[in-house]
Amino acid sequence: MIDRPVVQATTAEHQAVIGTLANAFMSDPALSYIVPDKAARAKMLPKLFELLVPADAKAGTVMRSGNDEAAALWRNPGMAKDSGGTSLTLIWNMFRIFGLSIARANTVADALAAHLPEGRYHYLHFVGVRTVHQGKGWGGAIIREGLARADADALPTWLETATPENVPLYEGLGFVTQVEWDIPKGGPHFWGMMRPA
Repeated sequence: MIDRPVVQATTAEHQAVIGTLANAFMSDPALSYIVPDKAARAKMLPKLFELLVPADAKAGTVMRSGNDEAAALWRNPGMAKDSGGTSLTLIWNMFRIFGLSIARANTVADALAAHLPEGRYHYLHFVGVRTVHQGKGWGGAIIREGLARADADALPTWLETATPENVPLYEGLGFVTQVEWDIPKGGPHFWGMMRPA
């Protein structure tokens, strides 16, 4: 039962959001492809979300549930694509996070960027539920909170997933698959899904 609110995370709560997403994405197909070794992936994920959470807070909204069962990173309309330029800082941060797996990380990132639609839409960049709370409705609850904002703006919402089990969940929330693709050389299959305005 969902008995605690979903709220916008404050900067002071970002560390808890990082922990939630790092836990939730341990078995994500795309991140498992990028870093196949489980122990290495466990070390990599907090570093990844330490980079992504503050960046997405600037580009949109960071949401969390009351006791950090779930978290979501939303990007505002017009902010889906990373801002331009490949700075030395970004290159260093990506290498620090992915190490020798950086080529696979770039392959996945390039494919995601290539399939982003044009136009204005809200972008559900990441959403995750801690493993002990999965299957209890937290994923749907935190997504619906963001969808209410998209509805208030009368704009569609975009997401991608490489987890087949999540596709019916997203369909139940009104998303429709627009495009599918495979990451080359044994990478995962992706669904790109849009929820109409």
